[in-house]
Amino acid sequence: MASPEPLPYIALAGPTAAGKTAAALAIAEEHAVEIISVDSALVYRGMDIGTAKPSAAELAAVPHHLINIRDPLHAYSAAEFVRDAEALMADIRARGKLPLLVGGTMLYFKALFDGIDPMPSANPEVRAQLEQEAQAKGWPAMHAELALVDPITAARLAPADSQRIQRALEVYRVSGQPLSHFHATQNAIKTEAACAIPVRATALISLEPDDRAWLHNRIAQRFDAMLAQGFLDEVQALRARGDLHPDLPSMRCVGYRQAWEALDGLWPMAELRDKGIFATRQLAKRQITWLRSMPQRQVVACDQPDALDQVLHKVRKLLEPT
Repeated sequence: MASPEPLPYIALAGPTAAGKTAAALAIAEEHAVEIISVDSALVYRGMDIGTAKPSAAELAAVPHHLINIRDPLHAYSAAEFVRDAEALMADIRARGKLPLLVGGTMLYFKALFDGIDPMPSANPEVRAQLEQEAQAKGWPAMHAELALVDPITAARLAPADSQRIQRALEVYRVSGQPLSHFHATQNAIKTEAACAIPVRATALISLEPDDRAWLHNRIAQRFDAMLAQGFLDEVQALRARGDLHPDLPSMRCVGYRQAWEALDGLWPMAELRDKGIFATRQLAKRQITWLRSMPQRQVVACDQPDALDQVLHKVRKLLEPT
């Protein structure tokens, strides 16, 4: 009788500050795993404090992947994540270990689970952000921004064509790829998406709090710790490079955007803490909403005293021979 096919990977997801890093390291103490980060901020080098990047000791305790792989000047898309994660998972399994995907970028998880759409669908949050920017700067300035990231599309659009400029910028911000790329390679992307590794319906463990106030307190504590560790100095060092600007995906990360705006004098520095915590809470809310749309997830109440034991129990059950 043939042995059952091994679990392709285990995914551990949750909102920011839910305890994912501690849970992943606990899993690594019990099982031969390598961690693949599912985090759109941890890919960037030089962004350590504001992303709550695992410490050097934590990174050394177990092999980690997709951390510190990109300069903040360059975007990293969901399509690139799927490509990189699938290649890494194959390598990890070839070494006789289990890939453990850990993070809170739900767009990456969805892209891995469901495949990449040929063209990103409408993103209300990004569209609202673009509207706000256009009100402040005007659509000709937005057209100029588009020309920097997608000159082919910008060349065929009038500077006042707000609807098409907004859509082109939306596609770039969601995917990290210009609209012209999708037009030119639509068939190739469809073929690549069809090759996505399917997830087992039981392989996603989700850390979600029963009491949202518990998570809000953790978020506040984390942001205070970041400030104490020199987060503002980190952002100032990034600004001092001279080649970064606040419209880059890296600088739009929660915390970095608020710090950049404070340093630009858009509002008093004394408001940074409250604005940063509020933005992080909004991020956590969106992450939980994404998770609740994933019916395959197995929920662990991360605010309960036995949360870590529950995670380890679920992993053991997942790895039991069937």
